[in-house]
Amino acid sequence: MSTDIKKELLTRLREDEEFRYAVAGLIGLEDLRAGQARLQASQSRLEGAVARLEEAVARLAEAQARTEVALKELAIQVGRLSDAVGFGLEDIARVVLPGWLHRHEGIEVEELTRRFIRLDTGEVEVNLYGEGTRNGKKVIVLGESRSRIYERDVQEFDTKVEGVARTLKDEVYKLMFGFLIHPSAEVEAQRRGVKLVASYMR
Repeated sequence: MSTDIKKELLTRLREDEEFRYAVAGLIGLEDLRAGQARLQASQSRLEGAVARLEEAVARLAEAQARTEVALKELAIQVGRLSDAVGFGLEDIARVVLPGWLHRHEGIEVEELTRRFIRLDTGEVEVNLYGEGTRNGKKVIVLGESRSRIYERDVQEFDTKVEGVARTLKDEVYKLMFGFLIHPSAEVEAQRRGVKLVASYMR
């Protein structure tokens, strides 16, 4: 652009208000067009990102569904294994505990069986139930077998048999029998008056 044309444009911009508005409008229109182009480009990139995100979410949902199925199958298998180990442990407890109770607690009990006890609040299952005597007085043994006994297991057991113990007039002896006893369980058992017996104790 020549110097004369520049001068003429500047003069007209200073002196001609209508011309100024026309130029300003053209400049604004170009800016608007450029902005729209940038916006369209950004929108395209955003749509691409959303599409990729939707694909990732779909893949994640499929993976989650497969995981849930696998977890259900695993839970079933673990439940079956727990039942098998639990019943085996109960059998050991029924053989070991009468002699242990006689030697260590002076309690004479012939057998320990599984018992379902009906309460006002519902039915309570006791894995190891026995009626015996100590010093000529009747004693009710309420027990449970767990392969591994932790603090929370003691809490759950004591809470479960608490209602049963309250309904019985005779002395109640609470115990848990297992392969492994965690130190945290020993502290909680002592606090709650529950005796813990490991399978290797004689």
